[in-house]
Amino acid sequence: MKNLTKAEEQIMQVIWKLDKAFLREILDQLPAPKPHSNTVATIIKILVDKEFVGVTVFGRTHQYFPLVSKETYSKSTMKSLVKGYFEGSFSNAVSFMVKENNISLDELELLLKQLKKK
Repeated sequence: MKNLTKAEEQIMQVIWKLDKAFLREILDQLPAPKPHSNTVATIIKILVDKEFVGVTVFGRTHQYFPLVSKETYSKSTMKSLVKGYFEGSFSNAVSFMVKENNISLDELELLLKQLKKK
């Protein structure tokens, strides 16, 4: 799966949240300072070209919708992160989180319970 830039991810987060959206709706969801509408339209075109976003045309307006689910992208990104930074080992990634105090003991125990259920 292709990687997204931070700007592309920001737009995808809005499209995932709204499920279907016109350019104006996407702009309304972006934090201040809002980018120019032409900038957002260009990013959306790139997302269409990368096959992350589909388009339904209504006359001169376009409605956008996700072709890749947030879950699918999250899985791919996480696997890529672990492969690139933790030698492909999820246990190394969790160990890193524990060492950096990014995950508490309670969260780790909850994670273990979830893993045991599967």
